[in-house]
Amino acid sequence: MLLALWLGFSLCPAAPGPAIFDVRQFGARGDGRTLDTAAIQAALDVCSKAGGGTVRFTAGTYLSQPVTVHDQTTLLLETGAILLAVTNQSDFMKKPGNWLMARSNDDFIPLVGGTDLTNVTITGGGTIDGNGANWWEPAREFRAKNPGLPALPRPHLIALDNCRNIRVTGVKLINSPRAHLILTDCEGVVIDDVMIQSPAGAANTEGIGPDNCHNVTITHCTIDAGDDNIAITSGKKVTGREFGCDNIAVTDCDFLHGHGMAIGSATVGGVHHVVVRNCRFENTDNGLRIKSDRDRGGLVENIRYAGITMKNVHPAISIVGYYQYGTNDKYPKNDLPQPVTETTPVFRDICISNMTATCTGDAGLIVGLPESVVTNVVLENVKITAEKGLKIVNAKGIRCRNVEITVKAGPPVTTQNAQVEGLAAADNK
Repeated sequence: MLLALWLGFSLCPAAPGPAIFDVRQFGARGDGRTLDTAAIQAALDVCSKAGGGTVRFTAGTYLSQPVTVHDQTTLLLETGAILLAVTNQSDFMKKPGNWLMARSNDDFIPLVGGTDLTNVTITGGGTIDGNGANWWEPAREFRAKNPGLPALPRPHLIALDNCRNIRVTGVKLINSPRAHLILTDCEGVVIDDVMIQSPAGAANTEGIGPDNCHNVTITHCTIDAGDDNIAITSGKKVTGREFGCDNIAVTDCDFLHGHGMAIGSATVGGVHHVVVRNCRFENTDNGLRIKSDRDRGGLVENIRYAGITMKNVHPAISIVGYYQYGTNDKYPKNDLPQPVTETTPVFRDICISNMTATCTGDAGLIVGLPESVVTNVVLENVKITAEKGLKIVNAKGIRCRNVEITVKAGPPVTTQNAQVEGLAAADNK
């Protein structure tokens, strides 16, 4: 015994590491042709019964219908591993039927889903591919034939509901039929070094969507999508919390094609304490966007943007209480005040600092409702080059420090029913 201690050895057995459940050992082929759903789900189920562990995908293409993740599980997609969605739309429906007649996204099952979970990780150098091309064209045709109607419902790639301690790291999420990563009522979320990619014209293929989530960090991600790159929402009030969605940090991310860094449109439960720092935007339809409407609004406050760089965006800033009029100066010009209700948007205490942007159109909009003006917005060390200027309407307490807006046509800033300090602005009443 003394000799063993002197040599640095231990006579006690080492504690076992986390159990590993390789999907190939459960019958998965990974050849891109064989349907591997049953083998993958069996590995996930056995992992759960064992008290948790790692479900491993080695290099290969695993064709699959929707699968369900359980507690205490790490989904490990090693480099070269692809989890590929099948092309049969009916496999993603909760009830059999014509998917084109679905009434909402809730009629569908995500490729990877889980509810009421704790300690779930999706990681590795592999890819989860939603095979979205099979869905996008019918959705585009539907929208073309039915202008004004909501977008055609479709399944998300990954959707986790009411979960705690969630990590998504290193993986690539591509070609979702709709949103790539939706988190609803989740707490303690870290999303790190994730690549999200779908074609710019693939409608509603949002990148990351935390809804009514608490304590979320999104960092070092690259998001190139067909809708909001990130959309922070609060679709309902949360019992026991003043704000449905709060303590959200987005840092060191790159946004390529997409609709930008968004808060809203649903803000009914309130959104509080969001920090967006050291992020880069290129060719996005929006830069920094806060959006809502009279029937889906709530309190949005304590929002901080800093260290932002934008190239070829339109516009750089869009803080607008009229959801359908977020860009292009098409908000109602002679709108009358309406009664304030529980769903009236309230935007306040917003700071944008150390930002440079080039815009392909307008510099942006800060437009409140006549009954609920935007209040206490600080622009500091902001430089925007655009075709047209910044419009500020129904707002007060707008303070500008070292702000430079250079435009090719018209005044750099115009105001209507707005109090603006630190900038010479034309009044367009």
